[in-house]
Amino acid sequence: MKKGLLAVLLVAGIALSFALGRHYAPNEADGHDGRRVLYYVDPMHPAYKSDKPGIAPDCGMQLKPVYADEEGQPVNPTSSAPVPAGPVHLDMDRQQLNGLRLVSVERGEGGRERRLLGRVSVEDTRVYRVTTAVQGWVQETYGDSAGTEVKKEQRLATYFSPEFVAVVNSYLTATERVSTPAKESVRAVQYSADRLRAMGMSETQITDIGESRQVPKRIDVVSPSDGFILARNISTGMRFESQTEFYQIADLSQVWIIAEIFENEAQYFPPGTVARVTVRSLQKVFRARVSNSLPQVDPTTRKIKLRLEADNPGFALRPDMFVDVNLPMKATSGLTVPTEAVLDSGRGQHAFVDRGNGYFEPREVETGWRSGDRVQIVRGLSEGERVVASATFLVDSESPLRTQDSHPQTQVWHGSHGLP
Repeated sequence: MKKGLLAVLLVAGIALSFALGRHYAPNEADGHDGRRVLYYVDPMHPAYKSDKPGIAPDCGMQLKPVYADEEGQPVNPTSSAPVPAGPVHLDMDRQQLNGLRLVSVERGEGGRERRLLGRVSVEDTRVYRVTTAVQGWVQETYGDSAGTEVKKEQRLATYFSPEFVAVVNSYLTATERVSTPAKESVRAVQYSADRLRAMGMSETQITDIGESRQVPKRIDVVSPSDGFILARNISTGMRFESQTEFYQIADLSQVWIIAEIFENEAQYFPPGTVARVTVRSLQKVFRARVSNSLPQVDPTTRKIKLRLEADNPGFALRPDMFVDVNLPMKATSGLTVPTEAVLDSGRGQHAFVDRGNGYFEPREVETGWRSGDRVQIVRGLSEGERVVASATFLVDSESPLRTQDSHPQTQVWHGSHGLP
């Protein structure tokens, strides 16, 4: 009898405890401080919502409650600063495996010199093309191989053309009459001499004809300037047509040096800027003066060509030779980062800012001058922020920005895999 009564009282006690516990248990929709919870979100991807607390399925972080009195406010993955949409997550193992390195945004000044790779080029105003306006055949050539140094009026070849005979006779006749004071006689001599020049006869040979009073048996091909033979297109016995180019001769006493710079750097190298040009193989240093910047911009590299003029004593600077160009650079102080920290997508430039816990925020930036391995940041970063300076392309490959360019609607990104 007593055992039965004890059992009944035990069951009644359990039922009463359950009822009281149910009555006083906190509502799942209420926080520990009594605030009402609307839902739970992934702190890294706020578009993911859940009615219950737990672990985020993508990054493994604890879901964060959103209360009724703070709906619409951003959810921060860390307490340091708010992170905009699209951060990239890389765990420590992947960072170490790929050699990811972080550096601070620092204030600095542009270097005193900008070192560039230059290429020696022939000035187009100093290239001479030796041609003829008649038909004929080559009789002989004289030491006219490509690369040979020649002097002005040096004979390079001889040829014969019957077209010269009639014009030479007209010139001789006109010079016989020039002793008379008539202006017509002077004009006739000038006209005949101009015809000989236009056909390809040199001044020296025209003078010789006037003195010897003889029709020459051959026409001399002479160099129009001191220089070097760049190209030779004739040989002994060759027949040629009118306007055939015999030689290309370049005066190399002064040359151009072409170097490439970014288009926003042209302001730092105005015309007249003096640079040092070094030929490492010869251990020689030359001075060059900035002439101007060619207006064309390379569509791929976004660079322009900077042209410098340099005297060339001893002809040490040879066409297509590579040289080191050191340009003094006047630049103001500013925020700088290593050049590897800035990526150019074609539409703009960006860097990745460290937000802690393995998260990196893509940030659009605007760059200024470049000096050595540093680049100025005009806009987008603050002094002291830490940015990715190596393995940048790895982080960029994980960035949602690539997909957002082609899908402007909101994306939900899971973990470091970059899958919507």
